[in-house]
Amino acid sequence: MGPAKATAATAALTAVGAAALGGAAIAVGRYASDAALKAPPGRPLPTEPRLTVHATRPGRVTLTRSLASLRPGRYGLSGDGVHAVVGPVVADAADTADTVVRRLERVTHGTLEPGAKAWLTPQVYIGDPGSALGLDHADVDVPGELGGLPAWFVPGSRDTWVITVHGLGTTREHPMVLMDFLHGQRFPVLDVAYRGDLGAPPLPDGLGHLGATEWRDVDAAIRYAVRYGAERVVLHGWSIGAAMALRAAAYSPLKDRVTGLVLDSPVLDWETTLRALASARRTPGPLLPLAVRAAEGRTGLVAGHGRQNGGPLLDGVAPEAVTVPTLLVHGPGDTVAPWRLSRRFAARRPDLITLHAVPNAPHGAMWNADPDTYEEVLRRFLTPLM
Repeated sequence: MGPAKATAATAALTAVGAAALGGAAIAVGRYASDAALKAPPGRPLPTEPRLTVHATRPGRVTLTRSLASLRPGRYGLSGDGVHAVVGPVVADAADTADTVVRRLERVTHGTLEPGAKAWLTPQVYIGDPGSALGLDHADVDVPGELGGLPAWFVPGSRDTWVITVHGLGTTREHPMVLMDFLHGQRFPVLDVAYRGDLGAPPLPDGLGHLGATEWRDVDAAIRYAVRYGAERVVLHGWSIGAAMALRAAAYSPLKDRVTGLVLDSPVLDWETTLRALASARRTPGPLLPLAVRAAEGRTGLVAGHGRQNGGPLLDGVAPEAVTVPTLLVHGPGDTVAPWRLSRRFAARRPDLITLHAVPNAPHGAMWNADPDTYEEVLRRFLTPLM
């Protein structure tokens, strides 16, 4: 082979190799970004460890010892075909170096067998407000831009409605942890599913957009509430549901009806959250930019919109755009939506944003870590908005 042919062959091989590497990079980026863009409702996030059930007896369940199983508070315990409710760690139990004993309040579905794999979830209740809580409610259909959105409506005597919006890894069953409390405060509650949820319209491209498009389903819920008698609405969202609520309060044509926001574990910077979920899938750090680039290409999200002058910015929703009283509930234990962003966000609007810190709580589980304190903080916040 002559020099010219050898050079051509080398160039061809280099091009083939680059193309192969490029294809591999795209595949890696897509896989890593799936942790956030294809997070199925009701399934654990990759940050949540699987636990083994070692033993059960009346009022007690023994789980793998980990930082997760040692968390304070009250959680759902879910596995394939089973759901239970567990309370705090039992202080005087005969646990071991590898196990921890928690109070077992009830098994709501299936059978909790030794050897089963399960995970803690902020979803304490399953079913609907009637079967789970004994609350009168109606199954309603909220007209959305992609089709009907299933929702539960729990009536109340006030003309201020609370619209609840679940977040990553949960379903509309999650907000039921607050329905008894809100019902006791006489608020009508509209708990809405959104695109990609069971029974709701599918995601047009099969991908979640971390609230960037889903917020329009919250706008639909506001329109529904106003149509059926709400004079004012308070939006209460968890995780990306909080991001959706924040967007709706800024962009909805009916934003003047929004008189309060409750943001629990808000996703203020989609890029940071995507990186966190991709890392939890054991994506090596040097490959995380591929996940971000893949998400940009697949969804149209733009990296960097979560930051402005060193502070948080939700794709155009700056703290300065907050115009109503806002309760931001978050904690330093959140590995999905960093606490530092919430702290900075609140610091830029101390006149309207109240920050309540919750220690030892994972993403979206601020109520679970300390239900009584959460509800008291929420009661004080809502009282002037009644």
